[in-house]
Amino acid sequence: MKELDHLSDIYKNYETFVIDLWGVIHNGVILNSKAIEAIEHLKNNSKKIVFLSNAPRPSSKVINFLLKMKMDRKFLTNVMTSGEAAMHAINNNRFGKFFFHLGPPRDESVFEKVKDNKTDLESCDFILCTGLFDKHENDLEYYKKFLEKHITKKLVCTNPDLTVHRGNIEELCAGSVAKVFEDLGGEVIYFGKPYEEVYKMCFNSNEKVLAIGDNLRTDIKGANNLNIDCIFISEGVHREEFKDISQLDNLLKKYKVRANFFQRELKW
Repeated sequence: MKELDHLSDIYKNYETFVIDLWGVIHNGVILNSKAIEAIEHLKNNSKKIVFLSNAPRPSSKVINFLLKMKMDRKFLTNVMTSGEAAMHAINNNRFGKFFFHLGPPRDESVFEKVKDNKTDLESCDFILCTGLFDKHENDLEYYKKFLEKHITKKLVCTNPDLTVHRGNIEELCAGSVAKVFEDLGGEVIYFGKPYEEVYKMCFNSNEKVLAIGDNLRTDIKGANNLNIDCIFISEGVHREEFKDISQLDNLLKKYKVRANFFQRELKW
């Protein structure tokens, strides 16, 4: 893995750029101006830009969130989320009809079309996990007790991320609850990165693709799974796990992934 000073050094080698949002383009609070500048240059050079996010909500909700952050609509032609991919499966009753929603009310848009099929934990065909309950945002032990008698049901996880940083504050994501469920012996069906299905909604097999992301478990692992080149953004979700860039190769080994390049933050 080599340090990439400028995206402009390599961008001509690729047609399509699959870029993570949270941790690359924004930190949950503000846009990253250098990353936006890089996007502007890609757009001006007629490159295809796909924003691929493990947000547990439909793409339209993420677009609205970005517009509120003052992101220019012209960049938002191709936005795909793990929530969008899961929504299509849920709407088609792929895992059964009735579900229990494990997550905060703000994620309810993911099952808007089938909201009448929402039921309790005892009666459901499957558990739909979009995140953590608002009153139990930091207590994974709670979910162990809550779920231990229900591991015969499948858990559908709409965000495989374990954690995310909102500004400087680390928050748990749906992937952390899914891991608890797996540790109890339950079966989890994941939507989003690093799983292949969501990538097939972003590009065709004949496109020359570069993936850019800050999460080794999802963004970089996903690129490896699809055998596409990638840039690891080191000042994202893993920033507390290494002291200087000489330790990055060991960090990648820890997560059993490989990256072609790294940048501290995305910059042109």
